[in-house]
Amino acid sequence: MKQIEGGITAAKGFEAAGVNAGIKYKNRNDMAIIYSEKPCVAAGVFTTNVVKAAPVLWDRYLIDNFDNMHAVIINAGIANACTGEEGMSYCKQTSEAAAKILNVDANSVAVASTGVIGMQLPIDRIINGISLLKDAKGNSLEHGHVAAQSIMTTDTKPKEIAFQFKVGDSTATIGGMCKGSGMIHPNMCTMLCFITTDVAIKKSLLAEALSNDVVDTFNMVSVDGDTSTNDTVLLMANGEAGNARIENKGADYDEFCKALHAVMEGISKMIAGDGEGCTCLFECKVVNANTKENARSLAKSVITSNLTKAAIFGHDANWGRILCALGYSGVNFDPYKVDIFFESKAGKLKIVENGISTGYSEEKATEILSQEYVTALCDMKDGTEEATAWGCDLTYEYVKINGDYRS
Repeated sequence: MKQIEGGITAAKGFEAAGVNAGIKYKNRNDMAIIYSEKPCVAAGVFTTNVVKAAPVLWDRYLIDNFDNMHAVIINAGIANACTGEEGMSYCKQTSEAAAKILNVDANSVAVASTGVIGMQLPIDRIINGISLLKDAKGNSLEHGHVAAQSIMTTDTKPKEIAFQFKVGDSTATIGGMCKGSGMIHPNMCTMLCFITTDVAIKKSLLAEALSNDVVDTFNMVSVDGDTSTNDTVLLMANGEAGNARIENKGADYDEFCKALHAVMEGISKMIAGDGEGCTCLFECKVVNANTKENARSLAKSVITSNLTKAAIFGHDANWGRILCALGYSGVNFDPYKVDIFFESKAGKLKIVENGISTGYSEEKATEILSQEYVTALCDMKDGTEEATAWGCDLTYEYVKINGDYRS
């Protein structure tokens, strides 16, 4: 397996585009399409928030009840959440309009929205935007890049990644794009993420691979503790790689799962590292915990601690906040066994040994914490399990962005 250039159009047979449809933003693209002429098998995971946006309900219905998917229509700026029957009708109208324009079945067109909650979509602009997308779509890496830019809201950069891998004698590709910067604290997935692959695979195995992998990727990301109404991950596979269709678990399935994990872990880090207002990606790795679930809980507790996030922003090695966050995670452990390290490209420093300060150099700790990617390593010395979670620092800019989000 190797990482390659590109994102959503890296896999064979996929096209994409982004256009300015005037949904909410001025002078920037705000609609995107992902399209495969060959029908795809598809899988999805969605927000666990009780308040679910209309596109979440629509896409879950499509994936649960129909075999194939050809396209996804995405808009940025308006979430189509808390919009009642009118909002649901707009999902149906969007799929039907896209089906007519693209000459595919309406039940093979998913929709996704992100932005302000409570506003109705300007459906006339959405439908006009689909025609623009049809004319603009293409299979180049640049087409995929423009699509990734077009789904951004408060993101500061597009997020895309791709890998090639072997399935039997065939070379397959998997790529993805996502948007996500704030309102990120998922329990099934995170914000909007779209993954395409040209591997041929049974739908049930595709769904199982996706569901299994979100546990250690998207579910381990938090920016601000808020779970969105619109969180969606869609995975589409069109079989264009020409491999013998993966029908059972085995070596080919394992290779696909490794590639899927590489995409999802990479995207997870991109989301955390582009948290609203953030200045660094903050990672917590817990090792030698007594169970896998406890390792996950401990790691997530640290990266969701606002006091710890604020200390990371200030480059302050306030390790007591990390130990405190471990302590209220709900996991029982002996605090006088715990070692804590800070690590970045500036070096690695043990700051706590057996629950007590090592008398470390504050200057070196500050240097380590001043980098763009900082890791807190927590050794529980209580077993063999480990887990990693990703977040970001908490800054003044985060408050400014979210104090004025609707304008």
